[in-house]
Parts: sequence; structure tokens; C-alpha cells
Amino acid sequence: MKAQTGTDHRPPSGAVRRRPVQQRSQERYERLLDACAGLLDEVGPTALTTKEVAHRAQVPIGTLYQFFSGKESLLGALAERNLESFLARLAVRIEAAEPVGIPGFVDLAVDEFVAMKRSVAGFGHLDFGLVGSVPGDLRDDQHLLDRDLDNNAAVAERIGALGGELFAYPGFALALRVALECADAVLKLAFRLDPQGDPALIAECKRLLRGYLAERPAA
Repeated sequence: MKAQTGTDHRPPSGAVRRRPVQQRSQERYERLLDACAGLLDEVGPTALTTKEVAHRAQVPIGTLYQFFSGKESLLGALAERNLESFLARLAVRIEAAEPVGIPGFVDLAVDEFVAMKRSVAGFGHLDFGLVGSVPGDLRDDQHLLDRDLDNNAAVAERIGALGGELFAYPGFALALRVALECADAVLKLAFRLDPQGDPALIAECKRLLRGYLAERPAA
């Protein structure tokens, strides 16, 4: 099974103002995202401020606002980077394990998500969207990745593209959306009960997704 990653992407309303081109700008941009991720682990999303992110990244606050319109834009960029990293790492797992059927794809995807949850800075608070709500702080925390799709729908679309022919049957678009909602709920519970992820709940998440998606007819 050859992985495909291409899909339309509609930037959210709080999207990045300017993408860095020169190496120095790229380094500053990544430092800002790294600082944001680190501060999320230290203070959480509610207390996070653009001023403190710029200070931690050792760049002027004006430089931050050259790239980002504000906190929502910054979090959206970090969520997008997390998703791109997840898809790239999952693609490596898929290539190494090829051929991969739906059950194998499910196991690899959950394993990679859990691995990132345990090791990637800030991922516990912000994976592909905010894990918890930030009351009154953001205009629309459900559309950090895409203007038209909520976060889980956007992730489901990208995972479907990565799976390629494995999810080519038309009914899989909705099935993947439902699967993402289920996985999101169960894995949030797993990491709420155990900082490293409750093993029994992680196993149940895999079993739930394998059983549900296996019921869908092949393309």
C-alpha cells in the first residue's frame, strides 16, 4: 500500500500571517513554535501569552507578530506542525511494515500518536487541537487546522489521504470521521487516567477502531 499525503487545505481565519522563506526567518519561526510547545507544558494554554513565547524564543515581540496574528494563530501553526510530524512519522512506520491492511494501519496510527503524546513537547495540551478548552480565550479553537472543517474532521481527511487506496471506498470518509471522534475520546481518557497513557484503554481504542473500520467494504 503506497501512502498518499496530498489533500486540499483551507487555512483557518487565524492562519499564519507570513510563512518564512529565508533561513534566519525559518529558524526564528521554529524557535517560536518550540517555545510555545515548551510553555504549554509549563503553564498550560490558558496562561500562555504571545509575550512570554517571544521572550522564551529570544525574539522581539514584533517578530512574532510578523508571523502570527495572535495566540490562536500561534497555536494553529503548532497544531499543524504536530499533524505534519505525525503523518510523516506514520508514513515511515507504514513503509517499514508494508503491506498494511486496515487493522495494521490502525495499530500503527495509535502507536505513533501515543509515542508523540509521551515524548513531544506540548503535545499533551495541544496535539492537532487543544486537548482541553480555553474558556473565552480563543475565538474558535475547533478550527485551528482548517477554516471549514473542525480539527478532527481535518485530521480524518489527512489520514484518509495518507491511507490512499486503503480508504478509497466513498463510505470511508464518514467512517474515518467517526473513528477519529471515538479515538479522540478514548485516548483523552487514557492520558487523563495515566500520564503515560493507560495501556488497557489504549488497547481498547485499537480494538474499537479495528472492529468498526473492518466492517466497511473494501474499495
